[in-house]
Amino acid sequence: MENQIFQQPSRDNGFAGLGDYAAIGEGRSVALIAPDGSIDWWCAPNLDAKPLFDRLLDAGVGGYFQIVPREPYRVTRRYRDNSNVLETRFETDSGTVLLTESINSTLAGRLPWGELARRIEGVSGDVELEIRLRFGTAAETRSPWIADTEKGKVFHIADVMAMFRTSDDIRITLLDDEQVCATLRTSAGSRSLCALLITENEPLAVPELSAIDQRIETSHTGWTSWVESLSYDGSYPALVKRSALSLKFLWYSPTGALAAAATTSLPEGIGGEKNYDYRYAWVRDACLIIKAFVYLGALEDCKAAFSWLSQTILRHGVRLRACYALNGDEVPEERFPPLSGYQDSQPVRVGNNARDQVQLSMYGDMLATAQLFIEAGHVLDITTSRMLGELANCCADHWRQKDCGIWELPELQHYTHSKMACWMALDRAVALAENQHIEPTWLGRWQRERDRIRDWIETHCWSEQKQAYLFYVGSEDRLDASLALVHSYGNAVNPQRMLSTYHAIHHELGNDSAMLYRYSGVDQEESTFLACAFWLAEAWAEMGNIEQADQAMQQILATLDRHGNVDIFNEMFDVRSQSWRGNMPQGLSHLALICAAQAISESRAAR
Repeated sequence: MENQIFQQPSRDNGFAGLGDYAAIGEGRSVALIAPDGSIDWWCAPNLDAKPLFDRLLDAGVGGYFQIVPREPYRVTRRYRDNSNVLETRFETDSGTVLLTESINSTLAGRLPWGELARRIEGVSGDVELEIRLRFGTAAETRSPWIADTEKGKVFHIADVMAMFRTSDDIRITLLDDEQVCATLRTSAGSRSLCALLITENEPLAVPELSAIDQRIETSHTGWTSWVESLSYDGSYPALVKRSALSLKFLWYSPTGALAAAATTSLPEGIGGEKNYDYRYAWVRDACLIIKAFVYLGALEDCKAAFSWLSQTILRHGVRLRACYALNGDEVPEERFPPLSGYQDSQPVRVGNNARDQVQLSMYGDMLATAQLFIEAGHVLDITTSRMLGELANCCADHWRQKDCGIWELPELQHYTHSKMACWMALDRAVALAENQHIEPTWLGRWQRERDRIRDWIETHCWSEQKQAYLFYVGSEDRLDASLALVHSYGNAVNPQRMLSTYHAIHHELGNDSAMLYRYSGVDQEESTFLACAFWLAEAWAEMGNIEQADQAMQQILATLDRHGNVDIFNEMFDVRSQSWRGNMPQGLSHLALICAAQAISESRAAR
């Protein structure tokens, strides 16, 4: 992939740009690294734990772990090919340094502790580096302290134990209960290591530094081996593989859950209130990520994720919650820690109240994913098969009610996307029953309700004046970009109306550009939603308009290439300021690229 280059990175009020972060992870946690060598975010040991480093949300009191030259420098960053191991090159007048970073794992899977490794190599000349580590206090709810042990000094941060390990050439200049300061002088051919070992409510293993250093290469081998196992052979292969690696950041290996993103409270608009906690598993997002894994040929990931989702639904019941915690528990109710927020964007949130919303589209997500799961080579067990039948019955019972829609809005409405997704749920249930994958007892009922939903949509959701399906019943002339997700409804029911709707969405929600706002009127309070742009490209391809799909894809990629962020997509892109917004790495953004590329590939092959 292309290198990301910075001339002497700067911060605005102490904050790096949201599009400037790179990520490292190991299937349990994700750390975000700014161009100035500062890890500003790491929830450890788990994705949804309290952050050990949180300068991302409070530049004044937040924790961070920085390695940076003490003189002016130029930065070049890249991921190793087919890997999530990050390489950062600092160039100064006196020399060059290579920083290689990884949250380590083994070829047999993740480690039973967190191991963040930072290798520092002298490439040329002599460079003086400063190393600073300050632990976050989780909005002053915990107070770090040091204990001496036979293996060295251990930091206690509430239930977390952390050990800062360094090679002998790193000189500690300050070490107290909350922070470490150190210096290092590199020379051509020198090789040093900083590492942070983490555990929570468990004993802490203390491996040799040489073993930690070697595990950077082991981790790289693991990443490349996984990418080489993928069977994707379609369009945009390099971008698809990079997005696949980003999705792996969000795959929570202890359970198989798929987080929506690795962060909380990063604003959709600077200074606005749309700052949400996405460190949980949404049914919708998980289903769409599984779909992307199917296209990639990642059979093991599909199985683990689908099994977790099925077991979680069985545990909580078929009246689906929008999201679940990564361990399968209920998502906590929102609370508001007293942090300043990114660029003073308030509030900062922990937890997500979307957990209590009615979102009817999830039935379509789950039944469509089950069909893809089977087509990918899996066989359903009896319990899961029965659960899918119960989901179809629940959809048939409740499709007539209003809901909060895919965008989790507070206004209960008859959202067109929700109704089309309910149609899709029953259409997939019919297909699964006809092919003996689920019990056909209610087949006739599903067929009749599916057709009723179709007739209801065609009667209530279409605007003759607008020549488009509306956002929701009674919304006059408002449009919704998420209709690009239900292109199968248009293909089966009314292709002309659906294509007309997509032209209207492109014109009105994108101002004829490739980047789209989520729905009419939202451009006053947030940025364009990256997944929507890819969804529309996918929809064009699925509807047979390959030229339009290709053009949209090229426009999106050209925009992103001009404002690259080491291939880690945020949720949104602000076309006015040409900057990134929202939480990251955002699963919807990456999976949408993969699905658009797959649709374009299939459309080309069918010609």
